[in-house]
Amino acid sequence: MTSLPDTSKPGQKKLGLVIDLDTCVGCQACATSCKEWNTQAYSAPLSDVNPYGADPTGVWLNRVHGYEVREEGREQSRIVHFPRSCLHCEEPACVTVCPTGASYKRAEDGIVLVNPETCIGCKLCSWACPYGAREYDVTAGVMKKCTLCVDRIYNGNLPVESRVPACVAACPTGARSFGDLGDPSSGVSRLAAERDGFAPMPELGCQPVN
Repeated sequence: MTSLPDTSKPGQKKLGLVIDLDTCVGCQACATSCKEWNTQAYSAPLSDVNPYGADPTGVWLNRVHGYEVREEGREQSRIVHFPRSCLHCEEPACVTVCPTGASYKRAEDGIVLVNPETCIGCKLCSWACPYGAREYDVTAGVMKKCTLCVDRIYNGNLPVESRVPACVAACPTGARSFGDLGDPSSGVSRLAAERDGFAPMPELGCQPVN
């Protein structure tokens, strides 16, 4: 099984997202821009099988689900749009169960990636991930996932302001923010602190960064 790098050192870089659920309107711009960028980038190609038929199958690294929520003290319910993509956990169960080492976590920035050359498509990582963030590409026979647009955020040919994940660049309401959550003084860390940000399902011990 795959071991994890030591990310407990002071000043450890932890790239991730802060997503404001009060601001997200569920427009799906993040999902479509993610699909557009990644179908020709690091995880390319992202398959689409029978997309206009009765049983479409395809790989989406970012999905948005809408839920009706009724809050205490309020008569009317509201719709909360909840994103589902890789949370680049500090303790990613998907990495530790991988039998070939294809799933791995980068020590330099905390991003979790999949090496398609060594992935055997066994789907153990998808079963281990409690957030449903793994996607099986039926065409390629390998697992794929959000990469935080690693080929974009480090692309020196792009203007500095464009070196963010495609989903962040496309969000029309500014609900998504990207940065170093390992730095308490970074914009995303301050934003999370100011808005009482939380990581989904902390009781699982995965320590998601997003």
